[in-house]
Amino acid sequence: MINWNSLSIPVMAAPMFIVSNLNLVVASCRAGVIGAFPSANPRSPETLDGWLHAIREAEKETLDQGGAFAPFCVNMLASSALDKEKRAAALATVRKHEAPLILTNMGDPREVVDGAHEWGGKVFHDVTTLRHAEKAIEAGVDGLMLVCAGAGGHAGTLSPFSFLPRVRKFFDGPIMLAGGIADGHGVAAALALGADIVVMGTRFIATAESGTFDDHKEMLVSSNSEDVLFTDAIAGLPASFLKPSMIRAGLDPDNLPAPLGQHRPNLPEGIKPWKSVWSGGHSTALIEDVPSVQTVVDRLAKELDSARSPRDWRRALTAIR
Repeated sequence: MINWNSLSIPVMAAPMFIVSNLNLVVASCRAGVIGAFPSANPRSPETLDGWLHAIREAEKETLDQGGAFAPFCVNMLASSALDKEKRAAALATVRKHEAPLILTNMGDPREVVDGAHEWGGKVFHDVTTLRHAEKAIEAGVDGLMLVCAGAGGHAGTLSPFSFLPRVRKFFDGPIMLAGGIADGHGVAAALALGADIVVMGTRFIATAESGTFDDHKEMLVSSNSEDVLFTDAIAGLPASFLKPSMIRAGLDPDNLPAPLGQHRPNLPEGIKPWKSVWSGGHSTALIEDVPSVQTVVDRLAKELDSARSPRDWRRALTAIR
């Protein structure tokens, strides 16, 4: 059983390539939000095993000291194009440590769902369209993560204000919502809309514990929403990247080379998505500093509490002269 009461606020730090290192995951769980990471970040099943062991050790230490430790989540590709042996090895390692949450994306999650349910794990699937949501539900997932317009990295194009209510018409299970949220007011809005968990990526990139470059963190502080470009030219699939990082890498954001195909960008030699060109969502406009994860979570909790007092819109409107 997953101890949802260990969450201080209903938030997950998104699983992000490079960014979501072991320090960020553990700091997130200790602060009371779900810490997540892609299974590819540890690079090998042996290293993945080491990460999961370290997370479980941190959990035990925290609980022994009387603290709370939020659930952690492993992000796994479900694509049939992925090497079957690598996927099987990763799933076996995740099974060994009985990860409480798994987030799947890009493919049919049935194999992961069947495996996770053997040890009581719960599986959410990353979707950007109604059809993807329907197919994931047919595959037996426990929950959905709706990735909407404004998200950093691989994102969708639908507004959460239409996407989530449409999904709620045929799915009453738990829903995570991602896309452009970086403060407690956004969390409150997502909950009011019908979400159960809010997923934040950009906000947690700009933290002391995240594994990205310091220049990436500072670029998020100095950037605005207008500095975010949603394009398939960088990673071979539509994703949100920071224009200043493109310029820094010698690219022209207004004249990017067309990709060669899906997952096949046509970038100059030495320029790599995520490593040379950095991701960020629309919420970069809300990033003003690079604090610790604990500080971020404390702020979010205070903002969420204040946001629960609805705005007096009648008073605001009648004040217009």
